[in-house]
Parts: sequence; C-alpha cells; structure tokens
Amino acid sequence: MKTQRLFFIAASFFVSTHVFAQTAPKDLDNYVESVRKEFEVPGISVAIVKAGKVVAAKGYGVRKLGELARVDDRTLFGIASNTKAFTATALGLLVEEGKLEWDAPVVRYLPWFQLSDPYVTRELSVRDLLVHRSGLPLGAGDLLWWPASTYDRKEIAKRLRFLPLNRSFRSAYAYDNVLYLIAGEVIEQVTGKTWEDFVAFRILAKVGMNESNVRHSDAANGGNVAATHARIEGKVRPVASFSSDNTNPAGGINSNARDMAEWMICQLDSGRVADGTRLFSPRTTRELWSIVTPIPIGSPPPELATLRPNFNGYALGFGVRDYRGYKVVSHTGGLPGYVSKLAMIPELRLGVTVLTNQESGAAFESIVYFVLDHYIGTSKTNWLSAFKKVVARSDSMTAAMENQTASVRDMNSRPLLPLPSYAGTYVDQWYGNVTITHNNGKLAIRFAHTPSLVGDLDHWQYDTFVARWKDRELRADAFVTFSLNPDGSIDQVKMKAVSPATDFSFDFHDLLLKPAKKSER
Repeated sequence: MKTQRLFFIAASFFVSTHVFAQTAPKDLDNYVESVRKEFEVPGISVAIVKAGKVVAAKGYGVRKLGELARVDDRTLFGIASNTKAFTATALGLLVEEGKLEWDAPVVRYLPWFQLSDPYVTRELSVRDLLVHRSGLPLGAGDLLWWPASTYDRKEIAKRLRFLPLNRSFRSAYAYDNVLYLIAGEVIEQVTGKTWEDFVAFRILAKVGMNESNVRHSDAANGGNVAATHARIEGKVRPVASFSSDNTNPAGGINSNARDMAEWMICQLDSGRVADGTRLFSPRTTRELWSIVTPIPIGSPPPELATLRPNFNGYALGFGVRDYRGYKVVSHTGGLPGYVSKLAMIPELRLGVTVLTNQESGAAFESIVYFVLDHYIGTSKTNWLSAFKKVVARSDSMTAAMENQTASVRDMNSRPLLPLPSYAGTYVDQWYGNVTITHNNGKLAIRFAHTPSLVGDLDHWQYDTFVARWKDRELRADAFVTFSLNPDGSIDQVKMKAVSPATDFSFDFHDLLLKPAKKSER
C-alpha cells in the first residue's frame, strides 16, 4: 500500500460522538488526525472498549473527498475479512445447538462438495473451512468472484473441485476466501436460512449491531456510508465499491464504530450481550481464539521490531499472536477503498477497531498499536513515523522491482506468430473461458465471466503480452505468455501480475489456459 501527500487539502476536522466509562488516550484525536493526513485517508472511525464499556466511538474526516459530510460513530464502512469472525461464530452457535460438529467432514452436510483431491474432500472438516490449511494456494479461486463475476455462489462452490492444491493437507498456512463461502453453504444447509439471514438475525440483532448489514451491495444504498477511495496512478480519489454478494460469508458485513464496539464487548465477555444473556458460551470463545494453524514468524522491518511475536497462528476467524507479553486476538479486512483492523487483548478486556475508507494498512496499524500501548502502559513508540518509513521503503522496493522487470525487456523482439494466430477462445478448467480477439492490428482480451476484465493486449517481448485493463481502478495489469507446440500452434497460456503490488486475489498465476475445443467455445 502506498502513501503520498494528500492532494486534496480538506479542513482538518473530527467528530467526537461518545466517550464513556474509562478514559481514552488523551491525545487520541490529534494523533488520529495526524495519521489520517499523513497517509491520505479521507475518513477514519475508531472504537475502543475496556472492561465491558465503550471508552470511545468516534469519527474523523469526511465520508467522501470533495464533500463536507463528516464521518461519525454511525458511519458505515465495509469491514471485509473482519466478517470471517462472524461466520465462525455462526458455526459455533450451530455446534452448541448440536446441529454441527467442528471436526465432522464437510461432506456430511454438503454431499456434493468436492476439492481436487479425493482424500482432502473426504477429510476436510467444518473447522478446516476456517483455518487456511486445506492445501489450496494463497487466494486460490478468488478470480471466480473478484472482480465481480457472473457466477453465483453455488457455481463458485462447485468449481472448487478443479482448483489444484499446491501443498499437503493441513501442512501449512495459506490464506483463502473461498472456503468461507463453503462455510456459508453449510450454514444454509443445516438451518434452511441463507448466511445473510442467519447472521443478521442470530448475531447482529442479538449483539445490538442495529445499524450494520450483511451484504457488500448494501454499501451502495446511500445514507451515512463512507465512500471508497484508493490511490490511482499516484492520486487518491474515489473508486467504485465492491458490490457482488457472492462471498458475503468471507467479507460482506458493513458496520460502524458504535456497532463494532458492541461486537468486541460480546467477544471479550465470552458471548454475553447487553441484556445479560449469552449469544454463545465460554467454550465457543475458547474454540474461536485457539490457534489451529501455525503461521511462520518472520523478521519485521527494524522500525517495527517490537511487533515480532513469539507465537503466531490462525484460529477460527481470528488471528492470534502476542504483543508485549499479551495475547492479541485480531483480524484485518480489505476491499477496494476500505481497509480495517480489529484487535483485542482478552487479559485486559480491551478491544480496538479502526475502520477506514482508503487503502492504507499503515493508517490502521499506527492507530491500533497507539491505543494498545496506552492501555498496556508501555513506553510509547512513534508508530506514525515507523510506518511512514516502512511504507516509503516498500514503495521504493516495488518501484525498483518494476524497473528491473522493464530493464530486461527486449524491445527489439517480435511475436513468433502473426497477431491473428493468437486470437481465439481459451479455457481454464476452474475459471472458464477467456477470449482473445484481433481487430485492426491489435489484440484484446476478455474474461467471459468477469465483465471488468477487458483490456488491450500490448506486446511486451517474444510471445509475452501485457493485459492492460480498461478499468484502471483494478491496478492489476498482467503478463500473458503463450507457449507453442512443435508445429507452431499454441499449446497453453499463462498469466502473471506485472506489479508485485497487485492484490493477491487477482490469482492470474493459477490459471492454465488451453485453446478451447469447439464444444467448449
């Protein structure tokens, strides 16, 4: 994620809506404003809870650049993958009711479910749907729904049987979204209610999250909703929001600071809600917060050395690690124009959520650790400065890698075949058809089930072209490389993102496109 000086100099304002019970960091408002300006985030919302009380629920900045409407504690943001904890909690409710078992095979509930390996299909459990250890590669299958596709949820689910695994079952961590879609299908199968209805009525309503909703598409309904923003070709501006509801179980909830505060209080009090009743039991809390899949521990940049954990892993819809001697239960979320983070320290009964309407992970991280340090009582780290340096270095490294790729390009090379020979319909077993056309001396590419994946194919070198998508908000141009048979006909086509900064959900690299047979066109 990149940062530059904010091109739109808006008035510096924040809205302080509610301060309850215990005291928030006294310089919270000034600090969040500094972070917001440094990382060019139009609007931020922050919720802090401590010992069962809402300490702060506040909004800062504006909902949309160029407009005056301010963010407040009721402004809705897409929380993206922070939704995964709601899906895990929904399954926990069904386990408590005896309708599911965590370690029962998924095929007990969905007999039609298949992955590419029969053994994994037979053994994959309900728990496995949530913990990123199936053997699927990082982000595998996301192109079935990202960008928005014409496939419906059940079609996506049934196409998973064609996705190749790239590691042994339960051997390693690799984040995915598509198995949360399957979790949603399990919920519908055993309850007769869609994931959306179950989560809305059994969780949001019970917790008191009265202004939140459960569909990506609900963000487009107007009202007190933060507009989405991103840096496009060096400039932060509004971008189209993600509106497909195919993967709501992985990331569809829209929420605000007030409601996320209630959610954290419920989680930190082992499922107890405001009226004193329980949404779930302490046993489910233990399940949700217990590491299942270890995550390798790397070395952070020197400015972030304090963040290096002693343990790190993925539980059920939450990540679990340590920070300054405390267990932290957390998750992040990311969609076009929305990124967020929730972090809780159970021992301190402390929780913080940061919601933003611009794609700066540095912004939410700077605020989360500022708040955690305040309540831990540790010496303060200048997180804003630290993340500013890390972002600058990351941007520099990305630019260097892109320049290196361009520097080895052979500008004098030519395609081995006449351009019309590359035209045709190509098929990938799990995605479907991709069409390449030739017109007026130019090639173009179109993904049959993804309306926005349409672009020109510009020659790069030899038999490699670059797909330059007409929708520049995608930020996902891709190399398209043709391999030939001995007779000069095309054998296969592979794709790879041009920039290392491309979102992993554009899993072009997993495609293996073959010329379509007549029956497949």
